Amino acid sequence: MATRSPGEISDRDYVSSLARGLEVICAFTRAKPRMTLSEIARSTGMTRATVRRFLLTLVREGYAETDGKYFSLRPKVLELGYSALSSMSFLDVAQPILTRLAETLRESCFLAVLSGHDLFYVARANADRLVNVGISVGSRAPAYGVSTGRVLLAALPEDELHAYLDQVTLAKLTPNTVTSKVKLRSLIEDARRQDYCIIDQEMEEGLAAISVPVRDGQGAVIAALNVCCPTTRITPADMSGRILTELRSASQMITAALQH
Repeated sequence: MATRSPGEISDRDYVSSLARGLEVICAFTRAKPRMTLSEIARSTGMTRATVRRFLLTLVREGYAETDGKYFSLRPKVLELGYSALSSMSFLDVAQPILTRLAETLRESCFLAVLSGHDLFYVARANADRLVNVGISVGSRAPAYGVSTGRVLLAALPEDELHAYLDQVTLAKLTPNTVTSKVKLRSLIEDARRQDYCIIDQEMEEGLAAISVPVRDGQGAVIAALNVCCPTTRITPADMSGRILTELRSASQMITAALQH
């Protein structure tokens, strides 16, 4: 049976309770690992009664826990993500290349995909350094504030990009974060034209990052390849020079491997 796009799935096939349950799980983030019932209700836009049923179901199934006031996810929830990640064959191809890239540059390297309004990190490779960037597999970040996000937003069809810009709220993450939607669109268009994106301390002070798209054999963008560097040891010239060259080479290697 051919796979249909989300827009082609009929209302009869859509299980809204499952969708809302997943939304409750996604409400927990690195910044908010523990929340009250009221906080989760506000985050999801659901009623307290609805959220309470989903949370208690997750607690009973071992995916969440509560002390009576605060709720948090338990490690069992990782099984959901790792089951999905292990089925993504391109990660088997990408991980060795990502590891070699980190060894060559001696910087932390990441592979990410777009998930709604967020970036979802699906692979990483550490550098041979005492201190590495603390982004773990399964972490999320707002797409507008990271180079990987802008690269992937640049690959969206125009109607989907317009919808994203219409719906997203641009929070000030650091003093450098772009919060103008007009400016953000311009930067996304720059990323599309240049086929890469560099950001300087927009997500976290002291960190700069550069990303390039990763394409499948048909040329469709399926992920973004990223290098994240402390600004104390990497110059803008390094970013747009040797690091960009190595990133593009690694991206092309992943595409070539996928074709075979």
